[in-house]
Amino acid sequence: MRWRSWSTIATAGVVLWAGMTLVVSNVRSSGVQRWGPDYFPNVPLVTQDGDTVRFYDDLLKGKAVAINLMYTSCQDECPLETARLVQVQRQLGDRVGNDLYLYSISIDPRHDTPDVLKTYAQKFGVGPGWLFLTGRLDDIRLIAKKMGLSSTMDTRSTDPHATMLMVGDEPTGQWMQNSAEENPRFLASTIGTFLGWRSDQPATSYADARPLTIDTGEYLFRTRCLGCHSIGGGDVVGPDLAGVTNRRDGTWLAHYLAEPDRVLAEGDPTAAALFASYNEIPMPNLGLNTEDVAALLDYLGAH
Repeated sequence: MRWRSWSTIATAGVVLWAGMTLVVSNVRSSGVQRWGPDYFPNVPLVTQDGDTVRFYDDLLKGKAVAINLMYTSCQDECPLETARLVQVQRQLGDRVGNDLYLYSISIDPRHDTPDVLKTYAQKFGVGPGWLFLTGRLDDIRLIAKKMGLSSTMDTRSTDPHATMLMVGDEPTGQWMQNSAEENPRFLASTIGTFLGWRSDQPATSYADARPLTIDTGEYLFRTRCLGCHSIGGGDVVGPDLAGVTNRRDGTWLAHYLAEPDRVLAEGDPTAAALFASYNEIPMPNLGLNTEDVAALLDYLGAH
């Protein structure tokens, strides 16, 4: 799921593109902030608890925020985004809801009622300080355009949104765009650095850094699986994968990793049991080819 064209918020004073991160400053040389109530739409939205809020007055004004687009019926990227952001929330701890507010805005308001959004948030174990929001489709399109989060809002498309997270500090006018699929620990660290948070923990010296060695299987696990699974760290959104190559038949595992949606749809009893046991959150199809599956199984087997 990727954009064919990028839309930016406005002409920026400073733009720094590094990897998947876009840092934007909207302060003119005169010191007058350019983006404020005259730029951000103050349209009404409804939270998962049924409360009506104004986008600028209640959600942005005076706050540091992180915003993404999603929809609950999405079967591929949205669950991965949400799972990773849950990990980010846990990394940031009490700062979420105090120093930073998370907002997930549905692009399918006809289906995603407040009750549907609340159930979705509960399935993923979302904590305080994170709102799921719905509203009029035209208002959500306007927000997406103004926030630089999407160039199209056609929910009938197979690619109705971009997997991006916009992080901003409204009082200072500083905004940063990141991939919502980033490693949760790295994303949490990036947000903290961007917002100028200081840590009381001593930083690790570069001299003590280990050589970077990562094979295909580890790369796939860290980039595609880490948001929902651990290896030996307990269940997350999905089951702990420690020893999974011993617990499950190899042929079944390879088929399930390659086509989990199809395996579940065909009524496979193991897939159905996993679906029922983990809050009815289906494993998304990660688009893994035969070589990817083999590499991932080798990595899981070695751990």
